[in-house]
Amino acid sequence: MNIKGCIFVICAAVMWGLIGPISKFPIAQGVAPLENAFWRAIFAWMLFAVHACRIRAVRIDLKDLPHIIGFGLVGVTIFYGSYQLAVQDVGAALASVLLYTAPAWVAFMSWLLLGEKMTPIKISAMLITICGVACVSLGPHIFSTGTEITFTWPGIIFGLTSGFTYALYYIYGKTIFTRYTTPTIFLYALPIGALCLLPFFEFTPKTETSWASLIALAVICTYGAYSVYYAGLKWLEPTAAAVIATIEPVIAAILAWLWWNESFDWTGYLGSALIISAVLMIVMEKRIVSFFVSGNAFSRTKETV
Repeated sequence: MNIKGCIFVICAAVMWGLIGPISKFPIAQGVAPLENAFWRAIFAWMLFAVHACRIRAVRIDLKDLPHIIGFGLVGVTIFYGSYQLAVQDVGAALASVLLYTAPAWVAFMSWLLLGEKMTPIKISAMLITICGVACVSLGPHIFSTGTEITFTWPGIIFGLTSGFTYALYYIYGKTIFTRYTTPTIFLYALPIGALCLLPFFEFTPKTETSWASLIALAVICTYGAYSVYYAGLKWLEPTAAAVIATIEPVIAAILAWLWWNESFDWTGYLGSALIISAVLMIVMEKRIVSFFVSGNAFSRTKETV
């Protein structure tokens, strides 16, 4: 495995893991979660626009405009917004764990929309994901500044929605992402997504800490994370990159504990472990199948001998 590629993907996972813990700073200072999502999209758009112009990749085919508008609505408005609402309602650690239900959603939608085969491993992973979500939803509590807070169902739903809409990145990846660079797509999708958020919040005065956090969400957690992740893919297979990226919820949980005193009880940690295990099962499916096939072949060879 290429060390340089690993370092890039680890950096990307750490940057994505910062989203929840950083988002809590402006939320704690009275900034609405959807305003967080708005400024994240706007500031990131500025960076992607400069990037797209620099590489001269600003044109899109008019026939693809409806797909880009749809991606802006789903992949920015709903995804960014639901994740911020989940962070507010259930905390940064659990929001990140629920986001990682995305691979299970991908398996289901690929079967439903793309006609991909639903294998025993995928079915098992989806069932494990459901068990994991049940554990983190029904049993644990989150502790913030010494106060016990019961997880709310709206927060759980927002977290699952973020995972579902994040999974749609894969579905879109089969269409528009194969024809355009990432800066080109975000050049158009981010402002569309930001504009669709406007009716759902009111702007509030912000402190220097809030502005710094919002800029960090865009520069580090969005533009920077995507840039280093795709740089890592130049040296790593997508499967290996996906496995390494599963450290994201671990990073989010550690930072949420250090910065915000968040923690789960044992059922929450069990549920988190189940969800991450399901992710690894899905992304490593081919290797798991190959292992068992080669193992059976070896057994048959011994019996023959």
